[in-house]
Amino acid sequence: MMPYFTRLLFLLFCLMFIGECRKHRGRNRRWTGAVETHKHGIPLSKKIIDGTKTRKVKTDHLLRLEDHDFTMRPAFAGPAIPVGVDVQVESLDSISEVDMDFTMTLYLRHYWKDERLSFPSSTNKSMTFDGRLVKKIWVPDVFFVHSKRSFIHDTTTDNIMLRVFPDGHVLYSLRVTVTAACNMDFSRFPLDSQTCTLELESYAYTDEDLMLYWKSGDESLSTDDRISLSQFLIQKFHTTSRLAFYSSTGWYNRLYINFTLRRHIFFFLLQTYFPATLMVMLSWVSFWIDRRAVPARVSLGITTVLTMSTIITGVNASMPRVSYIKAVDIYLWVSFVFVFLSVLEYAAVNYLTTVKDGKDRKLREKAREQALPCTCGMSHARTMMLDGTYSEADTNSLAGYTQAPMVPEEPEKQERMVVHLSIDSGSTGTKKKGLRALRIIQNTHAIDTYSRMIFPGSYIIFNLIYWSVYC
Repeated sequence: MMPYFTRLLFLLFCLMFIGECRKHRGRNRRWTGAVETHKHGIPLSKKIIDGTKTRKVKTDHLLRLEDHDFTMRPAFAGPAIPVGVDVQVESLDSISEVDMDFTMTLYLRHYWKDERLSFPSSTNKSMTFDGRLVKKIWVPDVFFVHSKRSFIHDTTTDNIMLRVFPDGHVLYSLRVTVTAACNMDFSRFPLDSQTCTLELESYAYTDEDLMLYWKSGDESLSTDDRISLSQFLIQKFHTTSRLAFYSSTGWYNRLYINFTLRRHIFFFLLQTYFPATLMVMLSWVSFWIDRRAVPARVSLGITTVLTMSTIITGVNASMPRVSYIKAVDIYLWVSFVFVFLSVLEYAAVNYLTTVKDGKDRKLREKAREQALPCTCGMSHARTMMLDGTYSEADTNSLAGYTQAPMVPEEPEKQERMVVHLSIDSGSTGTKKKGLRALRIIQNTHAIDTYSRMIFPGSYIIFNLIYWSVYC
């Protein structure tokens, strides 16, 4: 009996000891918690809530993504869903004349309503998501018509934003860089203006399923005031829309972003027009150089011709190979013709000079052969009568045939005697008329003199007509 009683007492003692230990430990915990709460300035009576353990509502459950088939458009089999679009142009990166395209970076935003995405909200605030949710819901399949290259920016993450409102309205925005074709007309280059168009259209949905429109009309397109290009002045941006028809699939709504660019002319004035004009003016210098300075005039003419060829080649190298004539081609080729004509002018002058010198040499030799040296005494005659067909050189060669003092003769004979020293006028009469007819052409000094006036005057008239037509 005693052993049983002893065991019972020992068991009670152990239970009491364990209870006291638990009470002591609980008092230490409450004291430590109170001290920590006091340190952090939190009232002792307020209970601390651990937010990480609160149960969160998943997006899939809130938007009920599993309850709907988002491969179909909203209001499937019903009227066309309206999708509003607005665009903010961030930059106009480049315009390429060779490839006939342009590169633009823009923010493309879509607005539509999908009641399947509506959710209850007491504050009526929207929810914003990134590109991961876009793959789970329906979005418009808008693409860029006549696009060569395009991509969505993905640094540091995909530049896509999706904002859903409680009533089901959706805002879908993305940042895109697109390179699209632009049909350019270079008939007035470089005094031209170009109008390029970026076209947006749904790829799969016709106008019976999706109605694409500008959300705010002309105000749907906004641009950055800092947009500028090196060779162009941006005159205006504007929007248009119309239907596009495909024989196989039907009618589609198409939106247009039109922008007009005017080319800066100052660059081409410095690089093309001024050098070409200076080369033409340089070719005129040969008109003031002596016609007998053959190396000087020939080298000057050849240099200007080669320089004009280099300018024409350089301009055409940076342009597409179009089959029509550009405005700059007209100016450069007319300038080239002026330079080339200045070379031909000296060729004509040199040729006519050679021909005239040969004829003069033959006339002088013939005059020497037919001359009749004679010395006759004349008391009253002091000069000799020379026929007008002699040249100045022939006159100088006959200067020795002046009257010499002679023995006085009878007065009647002295008054009657007149000595004529001439070439037969009958044989040279026809030659004299022909020489007078070609006097201006054969006078090389006159050709250079007339060229000094005709070439600059003609070039000035050409410039006046050219700039009045193309400016």
